[in-house]
Amino acid sequence: MYQLTEDHIMLRNMVRDLAQDKVAPRAAEIDEKAEWPWDIVEALRSADLFGLPFPEQYGGTGTDLLSFIIVIEELCKVCASTGLMIAVQGLGSFPIVIAGNEEQKQRFFPKLASGEHIAAFGLTEPGAGSDAAGTKTRAVRHGDEYLLNGQKNFITHASVASIYTVFASTDPSKGTKGISAFVVESDRPGFKVGKIEHKMGIRASPTGELLFEDCRIPASNLLGKEGEGFKIAMQTLDKSRPGIAAQALGIAQGAIDFAAKYATERIQFGQPISNLQGIQFMLADMETQVAAARELVYKAAVLLQKGDREATKYSAMAKMFASDVAMRVTTDAVQILGGYGYIKEYPVERMMRDAKITQIYEGTNQVQRVVVARAILSKYER
Repeated sequence: MYQLTEDHIMLRNMVRDLAQDKVAPRAAEIDEKAEWPWDIVEALRSADLFGLPFPEQYGGTGTDLLSFIIVIEELCKVCASTGLMIAVQGLGSFPIVIAGNEEQKQRFFPKLASGEHIAAFGLTEPGAGSDAAGTKTRAVRHGDEYLLNGQKNFITHASVASIYTVFASTDPSKGTKGISAFVVESDRPGFKVGKIEHKMGIRASPTGELLFEDCRIPASNLLGKEGEGFKIAMQTLDKSRPGIAAQALGIAQGAIDFAAKYATERIQFGQPISNLQGIQFMLADMETQVAAARELVYKAAVLLQKGDREATKYSAMAKMFASDVAMRVTTDAVQILGGYGYIKEYPVERMMRDAKITQIYEGTNQVQRVVVARAILSKYER
């Protein structure tokens, strides 16, 4: 289904070097301090990595979705919070890619592509997580403006983003067909960031509340037409879920790499524990699971790029499978390190904490299974 080109391999090697040189030395510190690392942001800007989701005419790199996936995977091998910067730059921008008009693309894309502006995606609410149709945030038209009122929570990049794509109900009587999508700049009157969450993992990435109190945004910030927001959100998640799958993939591969090296150095019973069959079998299973996940994730990226009709199913399967693999593999990596795996001196405990969120956000894995099952059964239902 896919073949890595020379450009893919060159990009992967460049990002791998950047991750080792700039990101890995800071990963433990920014996790411990729950600190958004502007120095790492600048390194990603200098490498043009924020430009991956955007066409060249708007200042982006014009690369394919597979390149986007590869970059996230490589960064997440050493720091899941850093890889998430690139994944969410896509997530927050994809609604504009999907439904934005030419004026909106020219207005927003150049600063997003350069990394001068950070993007975020505002869908989840306290009462509308997996049930996105339960959106309560309201947008009411007043002349050339919309007035937004409501709350979003669990929003990645809250407090550091300049651009938020926000979903609000313009006609509650229509359910999902009454939801619309908007671009909200962080300096709009009536918009503010609320509580920043204290999290188990991805601690260097801020997650928080968005509060709208008579927030005025121009009607020109509406994406598509009124009532198209739910469709835009679902198309966005189809496109972005492989990014979270790639995050899980990178975390898992990073854990294997560390555990395997540790096993060759840790002496017990007069020999490296890598000589023990029990450890060898664990590593073999871990590597096999990650290799299988990689094939699925890369295939999903290619199908999405082609616009294949099975892309939604594969996007859900990739996110579901890769994140479940990441949780199993990081748990086993901690086990291989024994007591050392449970302390912060070694990175596998951070990787295990980071892996858990990949089973939850951008649609829980239970929701992904519903998506996959529906895709299977739709072939036979009348």
